[in-house]
Amino acid sequence: MNSVKKKGNFKVGYVTIVGKPNVGKSTLMNVFLERKISIVTPKPQTTRNRVLGIMNRNNYQIIFLDTPGLITPKYQLQKSMIKTAESSLKEADIILMMIDMNSKGPDTEPVIDTLRSYQVPKFLLINKIDLYPKELILPIIDSFKNINVFKEIIPISALHNDGLDILFSKILKNLPSGQPFYAQDVISSEPERFFVSEIIREKIFFLYEQEVPYSVAVQIAEFKERKGRKDYIHAIIIVERDSQKGIIIGKQGEALKRVGMKARKDIESFLGRKVYLKLEVKVRKKWRKNPAIIKGLGY
Repeated sequence: MNSVKKKGNFKVGYVTIVGKPNVGKSTLMNVFLERKISIVTPKPQTTRNRVLGIMNRNNYQIIFLDTPGLITPKYQLQKSMIKTAESSLKEADIILMMIDMNSKGPDTEPVIDTLRSYQVPKFLLINKIDLYPKELILPIIDSFKNINVFKEIIPISALHNDGLDILFSKILKNLPSGQPFYAQDVISSEPERFFVSEIIREKIFFLYEQEVPYSVAVQIAEFKERKGRKDYIHAIIIVERDSQKGIIIGKQGEALKRVGMKARKDIESFLGRKVYLKLEVKVRKKWRKNPAIIKGLGY
């Protein structure tokens, strides 16, 4: 995936990654950027916001957009997530639709009809091919070839970097020419506090079971850079019920301490400096159904 210099031919554009939850969208973007920009957990519906990551090289700039998984929304937060994914499609110069080997074919992917209206190159990525025998891949490819939507159909394993060189060459070939949109040292348009809140939320997804992680939002109340001292970060973990608050905190605060310890380590690695992390838990009843709270949280 190293750049090949082409004099006077700089390429730049937005590459939007869409698909159902847990098909590997965030993993793919992180692998391309060689840096963890999007949080990744084994649980579906981890990504809630559009996450923008920028790959800068001498002769191209690719702006990847990782989007929330496409689902039938049941409450206001999920509706906001779907709108985020749809708006990211409108920005795309190339669309990568990801499925995995569990897909039964185009009839089970309702987003395909939506993609027909976008007049940009569309690639279908069949992910997680490392988990299945190769003879199962061809029937899936054939079923999608017949619908005449995708310019390329590429089997990959994002986790194991299989097929990504082929995919990357196709992206670069189809990217428009132009001038860079961002400075060469910029890796994302998101502020540091966004990534801090996402790291904390990721740890909650790993450390707690069932519905609790899905009922959690993280709000950065304070973020102070202090010269000669650790940065001060005060984060509020928002839950919907008092019982969830008790679970997050745990007996004698031990569970919350675990979240803080693991989050702080990754935050320091991401920021490249030491931080003091203060975590607080607050209840906002039924916040996922409240448009005002959802908007205030940046969803």
